[in-house]
Amino acid sequence: MEGCPRRKIVVIKLGGSVFLNDASYREAARFLIRRSHKCADEKFVVVVSALSGHTDGLERLARDITSSPNPRTLDLLWSTGELRSVALLTLHLEGLGVPAAGLNVHETGLRWSASNQGEADLDTLSAELQRTLYDYSIAIVPGFFATLANGTMVSLGRGGSDLTAVLLAVELEAKQCELIKDVPGYFTEDPNTTKTARHLPALSYQEALSMAKAGCNLVQARALEEARAAGLRLIVRSLRDGEPGSIVSEELVGA
Repeated sequence: MEGCPRRKIVVIKLGGSVFLNDASYREAARFLIRRSHKCADEKFVVVVSALSGHTDGLERLARDITSSPNPRTLDLLWSTGELRSVALLTLHLEGLGVPAAGLNVHETGLRWSASNQGEADLDTLSAELQRTLYDYSIAIVPGFFATLANGTMVSLGRGGSDLTAVLLAVELEAKQCELIKDVPGYFTEDPNTTKTARHLPALSYQEALSMAKAGCNLVQARALEEARAAGLRLIVRSLRDGEPGSIVSEELVGA
């Protein structure tokens, strides 16, 4: 992080399950304000998804126009959902008297590149994001997207905002990475459908990956793999204060 002053950086990802309607952005802004009051020397990079259901709605719109939209065009259309979330959350923070900076996909600095073997990889190039953190305590950035070397935007697959948050947290040497969901962390079963589901306060990367491969889509599998490779501790929690959350870290036995 050459040229970037030393500070405690926290990366927080707010997914589509948090943004259920336009009023949700104000609730999320209030959450960020409460979170920032807990430690005055922390700065926040907030990764946001589109409004719940918005991405699927945009795809239906595209396929109503043409049955086989070009993936590049579809990504361009999808990106408007994340950018809308960036702008709305930034505006709500400003309306509550908290200076915040909203960045676009290119300013965030994730680049998708292909190796000689044809395998794709992600590099972080966040110089603009680092500069933004000089002047603002909160930077809002879009999840789910990276850019190719020529500037074209590409989506990162379902749950890609988790991956955005993890990669930025690693690049920025963040104190921690918090993934905000509609449930307070991991459970033995889906708590929305099973009343006897047991909360897991801590689990290993491998346990979380095994759950992802078994169909649990709480956190994207690749995001978990990248966090394990970097030794980045993840906190999976809800927007509501006082709920327990789950820590995903080194080899731990799930409770």
